Amino acid sequence: MSATPQKTAKPNRKQQILECLALMLQDSPGERITTAKLANKVGVSEAALYRHFPSKARMFEGLIDFIEESIFSRVNLILADHKETLVRCHHILHVLLIFAERNPGICRILSGDALMGENERLRGRVHQFFEKLESQFKQVLRERKLREGKTFSINEQALANLLVAFAEGKISQYVRSGFEKLPSNDFNEQWQFLMASK
Repeated sequence: MSATPQKTAKPNRKQQILECLALMLQDSPGERITTAKLANKVGVSEAALYRHFPSKARMFEGLIDFIEESIFSRVNLILADHKETLVRCHHILHVLLIFAERNPGICRILSGDALMGENERLRGRVHQFFEKLESQFKQVLRERKLREGKTFSINEQALANLLVAFAEGKISQYVRSGFEKLPSNDFNEQWQFLMASK
């Protein structure tokens, strides 16, 4: 053991602010989050919040960055570990639904519910996230012909859009139900039905 006393790790204040914001989004559905309420929850002054984030919009952007990083890093792992198209699509969709389930407050951002009255740029960021996800699905689906010599009974663009619309619908239902209707409920059965005419 070291003779020098160990310093206790200083909490990452930026991370703490984002975690509190996500928790408030979860605990106060339909309520607008003010910086005063957030500062109170974090246990700091509003001035201290602004030392870490120049605006509330930047705090929301921090959560959107977290969403993108979490999902697309997992997507890359799925693409590295699996080669079959339907397995890849199933896993990507499942990862998104489980991530949503475990982060209820963040679902309010993905559904747009928490962004009402906030900076327009934030809705644009969420739109870009779903567009990027749809492009990822489209790419995976297009590779099926090259990898497996098979095509779908529907064009890849339409199918990619359907998969994203399915995920968005499940996330919106989760928010609308007060986080009771879990996104992963019946997923495997629904997936089998979606792919029945593959």
